[in-house]
Amino acid sequence: MMIYVLLPAYNEEGSLEPLFRRIHAFMSAHGHTYRLLVCNDGSRDGTAVRLKELSAHYPLETIEHKINRGLGETCRDLMERAAELAVKGDVIVRMDCDDTHNPDVIASMLDKLEQGCDVVIASRFQPGGGQEGVGRYRAVVSRAANLFMGLFFPLPGVREYSCGFRAYRAETIARAIRFYGNDFIQLKGLGFTCTLEKLLKLKLLGARFSEVPFVLRYDRKVSPSKMITSITTLGYLIMTLLYYWPFGGWRRAYQNKVRHFIEREDAAVSGKVPG
Repeated sequence: MMIYVLLPAYNEEGSLEPLFRRIHAFMSAHGHTYRLLVCNDGSRDGTAVRLKELSAHYPLETIEHKINRGLGETCRDLMERAAELAVKGDVIVRMDCDDTHNPDVIASMLDKLEQGCDVVIASRFQPGGGQEGVGRYRAVVSRAANLFMGLFFPLPGVREYSCGFRAYRAETIARAIRFYGNDFIQLKGLGFTCTLEKLLKLKLLGARFSEVPFVLRYDRKVSPSKMITSITTLGYLIMTLLYYWPFGGWRRAYQNKVRHFIEREDAAVSGKVPG
């Protein structure tokens, strides 16, 4: 099994080395083979130079954006590259590049994948989870946003919708890209909205979700926050409209398409012609 660790990076020169070191320590301790896929999203600091230096010491591949395109396009490019490289049985883990996510949580994520889940979310809201170094205003806004998403986009067992720290079966992501194409991440210019969109697109394809507790270590963050709350909030509202309206929104629009797609995929595996 290969574990592809996807890292979107924008002005993260100070976070890269400690994060890579902790990822490597976890992978080595558990005997995992891994590869780091980093998208440098038009950074204006020394991120590009630091990545080149670190490539001599870690299994690292870098995608370069000459200008800053935002998290949506960055995640799309990383997901597409991982799906291109991965084979059945591989795992894709998406983490933030600011060293606020603890790689040790990957162990419990892998356990959940082995139990049959397709997507495992690192959750601050499961027993044992939490966050450190997050200001009161940001904590309230984050909690309110997750309650809003849980109300309008309920997923059994899921409480954490906005954290990007997740593990996916590689074949789940590859299947989503085959089905949605460039629309797997459709709302690319609306801040962190893509984090929610991926969950909804995978839900429409029948993915199975689970969560594991984790503690967000915002106190370790050395780079400025990239989230613009107003843009992300607008994105959540647009997502709600697209999902439900008009005429049933994405849920109805994709219903028959998903059924026919799954029939074709199953037929291709079995060698039968779909009826």
